[in-house]
Amino acid sequence: MRFNQLNPPFSDIRMQQAVMMVADQRDYLSAMAGDPKNWRTCFSFYTCDGAEPDEQGGEALSGPRDFAKAKRLVAETGYNNERVVVLDAIDIPQLHAEALVTNDLLRKLGLNVELATSEWGTVIKRVVMREPVERGGWSAMNTVFAYYDMINPATNRFLRTGGINGSPPGWPTDEKIEALRAAWFAATDDARRRDLADEIQQRAFEFVAYIPTGQLIGRRAFRKTLTGVLDAPLPFLWNIEKQP
Repeated sequence: MRFNQLNPPFSDIRMQQAVMMVADQRDYLSAMAGDPKNWRTCFSFYTCDGAEPDEQGGEALSGPRDFAKAKRLVAETGYNNERVVVLDAIDIPQLHAEALVTNDLLRKLGLNVELATSEWGTVIKRVVMREPVERGGWSAMNTVFAYYDMINPATNRFLRTGGINGSPPGWPTDEKIEALRAAWFAATDDARRRDLADEIQQRAFEFVAYIPTGQLIGRRAFRKTLTGVLDAPLPFLWNIEKQP
């Protein structure tokens, strides 16, 4: 779940923190993938791989959900029923399911939510708009990434916090994360990189660069008459032959 941090109400970090307090990955994953065999919780900004994933600081998501505390934090921001626009890509089932969960979650927090439903092409045109919602902008959106996009601070572009000129739509600004990320690139050994990646993650949970909503397992099926199918993170459509 990604917020537009340029404009109210999510320009106030307390609003993102309030949503983090109540977001439940199991709600998102159940809506997107149904059978628990197809998903796992992942309280991390990096891909969860193996029995002991890197979930430093993940208590912000894995702990008890607290609506009462979250609502108090929303009140502290001075929120006054301003319109909140959630982008909803109805033609992509997983993203549509995520948007519905986000819409419900924000309503439970007492926000004045508008679900902006359209096809994905319209969503990606709107998501680059920096204007307030009154001029066609947006407040929150959901998306998914592939496993290999989230391996570390280099591949996870949603951990960029360089503001308008240095991060993807949502445009968060946090000098601490950017400094840690630069140090990660400059590090010359794996142990130092691991420590810095943990520091980045812990800060990202405090700052709420975005809210991880869990990890899905992709399923593919091929006819028995096909040979040469490559085992890869994407469906490569070469090297395949059909047997009689």
